[in-house]
Amino acid sequence: MMTFDEVIVLRDKLSSGEIDLAFAQEQYWKDYKEGQKSWDTKDWKERRVKVLKDKCEICSSTEVLTIQHRSHPKKYSEYTREVTRKYTNEYVNTNSGVDKNEFSNYVINNYKYIPVPLCPNCKNSNPYKRVRKTPHYRCTSCKHEFDTPVYRSIEDLVTIFFQDDDALEVRDKCFVSKNQWKNRNNLSSIRYWLQREQATQKDDEKISKEAFLLYLTDSIKYLSFEDTITACKKCAFNYDIKRMELCPKCKEYYKGIEYPTCIQCLPEEKRKAAYESIEFGKQWHQMHKDLGIE
Repeated sequence: MMTFDEVIVLRDKLSSGEIDLAFAQEQYWKDYKEGQKSWDTKDWKERRVKVLKDKCEICSSTEVLTIQHRSHPKKYSEYTREVTRKYTNEYVNTNSGVDKNEFSNYVINNYKYIPVPLCPNCKNSNPYKRVRKTPHYRCTSCKHEFDTPVYRSIEDLVTIFFQDDDALEVRDKCFVSKNQWKNRNNLSSIRYWLQREQATQKDDEKISKEAFLLYLTDSIKYLSFEDTITACKKCAFNYDIKRMELCPKCKEYYKGIEYPTCIQCLPEEKRKAAYESIEFGKQWHQMHKDLGIE
């Protein structure tokens, strides 16, 4: 695993163009071992001593002190998604549209079409299907009864979509992706994924480099101890695992990090309402548990 200073040098060389992306990634990942943590390295431990204070900055305890990060680096894949989304939006805004034939082929090759049944009389979608009574279908719109629904072809839907992409007929998520995710999509979302693929093909190197630079910068911030405090084991556990911190008002009870104070420090009416809400939640959870649906 690279040291803090080595990551900074690597980031700066990649940013300036002194090294290319492939080399930078190779250097960064070559010594990485599964399960290895930065706080286990000699570099981390040596720098940690310089920033660790002599007591917890939350509760003033002096027992088992550690460095508590207030923010954590995101995964490289998260940055790749964010940057790809940005480039896709730019691509969509600067290109006039999608070729109809290319779009049709993309839909056919990448999605399984599950057509929506239609009333043969009024073309309303999803008529009511009856189990015992015949005819088997009854339209909820025009009340027409029939045994065999009609369906639109992919070509029909694409034509409607290119005439009006907000048309009611093309809003159904009747296309299932052929990849491992099996996601359901309508034509509007499929168009986005096609444009995303086109944007990625056009700017793949730029996207990958920008995402990796952001990832390195995020990692440098984490390794630098920039956004950290000294915390005892109890306060660190509550913050990381329970997302709670010591109430700044009473300095006695813990509170959710999104709240200004603990329940005990709330005005009487709000405190009462908070306890009632907690009790209701417990009863609801117990009911689910008793029914075996949790």
